[in-house]
Amino acid sequence: MSFTLRSGLWSIRGYRSMFSAYALASFGDWFDALAVQVLVAYRWGADPLMIALIPVSMALPSVLFSSFAGTLADRVRQARLMMVCDLITVILSVAVLFAPNMYWLLPFLALRALAGVFHVPAQQALTRRVVPADLLLQATSYNGLVNQGSKVAGPLLGAVTLVALSPQACIVINMAARLLSALLLFGLRHLPKATSPQDTESPGAPAPSSGAGVFWTEWKEGWAYLWHHKKILNTIIFGFIGMTVILMIDYQFPTLLRTISPADEALTGQVVAAIGAGAVVMLVLLNRLNRISYGWGLGGGGALIGTGIALLGLSPPGSRSFLLWGLGFLLGIGNGMYILTQNYILQKETAPNLVGRVFGIQNMLISLVMLAAPLAGGLLIKAASAGQAFLWIGSAMTLIGLSGLLFRQRLWGRGSRKAESTVLPADAS
Repeated sequence: MSFTLRSGLWSIRGYRSMFSAYALASFGDWFDALAVQVLVAYRWGADPLMIALIPVSMALPSVLFSSFAGTLADRVRQARLMMVCDLITVILSVAVLFAPNMYWLLPFLALRALAGVFHVPAQQALTRRVVPADLLLQATSYNGLVNQGSKVAGPLLGAVTLVALSPQACIVINMAARLLSALLLFGLRHLPKATSPQDTESPGAPAPSSGAGVFWTEWKEGWAYLWHHKKILNTIIFGFIGMTVILMIDYQFPTLLRTISPADEALTGQVVAAIGAGAVVMLVLLNRLNRISYGWGLGGGGALIGTGIALLGLSPPGSRSFLLWGLGFLLGIGNGMYILTQNYILQKETAPNLVGRVFGIQNMLISLVMLAAPLAGGLLIKAASAGQAFLWIGSAMTLIGLSGLLFRQRLWGRGSRKAESTVLPADAS
């Protein structure tokens, strides 16, 4: 049965093209992210507060435009929107490539992030359109495998590129990957923009609007739908709280690792790769099981993320690399559980013609956190130390995850553990 499902997924031509494009874009993004972090932390010697401004500048466009981008993604041809975003990313990467300092780099990163604001909900909406409901867990897990696999390959190959060439070479690789992504999406450009009639059969889904001047109405429909579907709302709120904690140190890994091993520029890439490897292992396991529990995935995943962060904070200067890799691997296992569960809930529980709007709202809320949390984390590190900040923040995330486990029935449905875990239709066996 599992083999039949996977074969069915790969027989969908549109999904193959979209998957390949997403894989290239994700791989390029991790190359680029590593290059920017190494450039500002090691080459420019930026302090933690300046480093914290990177996610802030990238989050501002999402706060301002994500919910509207989600509404647009539900109204237009998603593949064309994604192609345009890829091409704009390439153009703005040229500006990032030649940025001479942080004062030029930050606005260029913000403008480039604006393209990603429209790309993410379009990609999620297109996934929901081309993949049948009974194959969504496989599609979501494969997308997660791509993202986390890129986190392994991108930083490792990026570290080699950094040693042999420069951070700028990694940015050029990202540009090439985005161009290939746009080329793969070219074959999907004629998919109709309107959702099919069966897309509105989900309970509580509003009928598609038509005519001029309905954009604002559809934007409000997305918020109303979220408010009246508690399982989706609780997932987004739980994620919002968790991300508030995680994002305080998400961009501070180079700050911590340079205190542990000041001369090893490649260590950041290695630890990030270990995080990705842990997530890949967990995603492969969940894909093979073909079932997932909402409470254990979000709560348990959050607890493991927090434990890994706290133990990294306790690592003294001169710690062995393999120990840091192991802690990164543990963090990655939790991350794989958490990300797959969250994305699957939002895909599975949302009416197909509202997926873009729901993901747009989620991106906006997470980005709202990024305006304040990284700065708070930077201030915390300056007031205490990187290790102490990681310990405190990791401990807080562990408690949040354990709370999700304790209250999982109240958050995601009392007495519905079997229903929430099983994703195959009743007659699938």
